[in-house]
Amino acid sequence: MGHGNWNSADWDRHARHAAGRSRAEIFGARAMDPGLDPKFMTGGVRESVDSAENPQSTPIVVTCDVTGSMGVTAEVIVKQGLGVIMQGIYDRRPVTDPHVLVGATGDVFCDQAPLQVTQFEADMRLVEQTQRLFLEGGGGGNGGESYNAAWYFAAMHVRADAIAKKRAKGWLFTIGDEPPHEVLPARAIGRVFGDPAPRDLSSREILARVQQDWEVFHLLVNPGSYPTDRWEFLLGERLIPVHDVARLGEIVLATIEGRQAMRAPSQAVIPAGRSIWL
Repeated sequence: MGHGNWNSADWDRHARHAAGRSRAEIFGARAMDPGLDPKFMTGGVRESVDSAENPQSTPIVVTCDVTGSMGVTAEVIVKQGLGVIMQGIYDRRPVTDPHVLVGATGDVFCDQAPLQVTQFEADMRLVEQTQRLFLEGGGGGNGGESYNAAWYFAAMHVRADAIAKKRAKGWLFTIGDEPPHEVLPARAIGRVFGDPAPRDLSSREILARVQQDWEVFHLLVNPGSYPTDRWEFLLGERLIPVHDVARLGEIVLATIEGRQAMRAPSQAVIPAGRSIWL
């Protein structure tokens, strides 16, 4: 997926309309849409494919925590953030031909819909799909959320021309306020993705695999609300505090710009396709 091009006039019309609507009016789903369920993805993957319209595609994944009160992050993304990210990339060109996928993360230990994912899109279809997300508002009060499911998804269930053909890295941002769970259980991998899993996977080993192909960051909302030692151990400086959720789009854009400027032109990327079970 990822056909079409971003149109700022279309976004502006959407933003004016969305500004006067409540979160409940924008996100009307009362259960997970099968079209956003990772278990039912066509061919088991989401695709970011080069096309005549987008010949140098760049895959970007942005996942929002939708547990408890964190549904506000999805609201900000659909009202403001996507426009800031997409228009900013087209205006400032830190990367080429953005293909963006929006996800919703929850808790695999207790939620009905612990991960939902749109297609990779380059136009207003992304907004339409994002509004179909189910803001479950769950979470288990168990000391974490399943951000590692988004890492597993990107590592194992994305097919991107930028990664496979050009040996370039994609961009992966998780957003939320809690620590990551330490493991992604084998039973959850089967339930969420339909993958046979011989054992549980630690967040550390999932992260090591996904970082082969993706620049990985976490935007920590309301820093100070929870201990950050687990995040700091896993991501270090790639843990980004967010004191104002209204700036989520700006922070994603600025992170891409800043990190891209630091890259050496000849930086190598480990080829995709290695098994996470090695």
